[in-house]
Amino acid sequence: MLRRILFFILMLVPFTVNAQDAIKRDDHQMHRLHRDPKAYIGALEDPKRDVYQKPQEVLAALDIKPGEIIADIGAGSGYFTFRLAHHLGDKGKVYAVDVSPDMILHINRRIRDLKVTNVVSILADPDDPLIPVASVNRFFFSDSWHHIDNQTKYLSLMKKLLKPNGEVVMIDFHKKETPSGPPLKMRIAREDLLKQMESNGFRLAKEHSFLPYQYFLVFTPK
Repeated sequence: MLRRILFFILMLVPFTVNAQDAIKRDDHQMHRLHRDPKAYIGALEDPKRDVYQKPQEVLAALDIKPGEIIADIGAGSGYFTFRLAHHLGDKGKVYAVDVSPDMILHINRRIRDLKVTNVVSILADPDDPLIPVASVNRFFFSDSWHHIDNQTKYLSLMKKLLKPNGEVVMIDFHKKETPSGPPLKMRIAREDLLKQMESNGFRLAKEHSFLPYQYFLVFTPK
């Protein structure tokens, strides 16, 4: 019973913390970080993360067009959200999607303080991003896909929510030991993700290999 209660508590906290953290932690340290939103945000925004996450290179590889609409799933502190928003311009939009009220509150504060007009925060269900049908050009997952429980349902939903010729961007850690990232048991191997996407109606359109610890895959519906 105690284990079930602990599991339920952990499911209420942000699902991206131990994936995006720049420091490798054991399970006990991760659980402590989960319970401290300020520490969690600090970990996500740690400048050390830039070394391996290479945000500017990622944005350049995406070749974002002004006016695009992008859904940042598992937005967390907004690490990529506000970088994406800057590239999109006033005519574009980023949906900052997260299941954590603490993270959405933090993003809302940043929207206000930075006077950003092209970011819309969404407190979502774990298996539904709650964005309009046929509304986004790209889904963007940075170290968050492996936290979604009902992935088959999510993939089915994404097909409906994408605009024609839309893309799904997947950045996540290789299933091997790395200086940063979640425990191995939580990771999805690149080959397994390829099989999963293929079996659910997506094909690999692009792949970038400049990230040291992560794969960077771009899929389109078949």
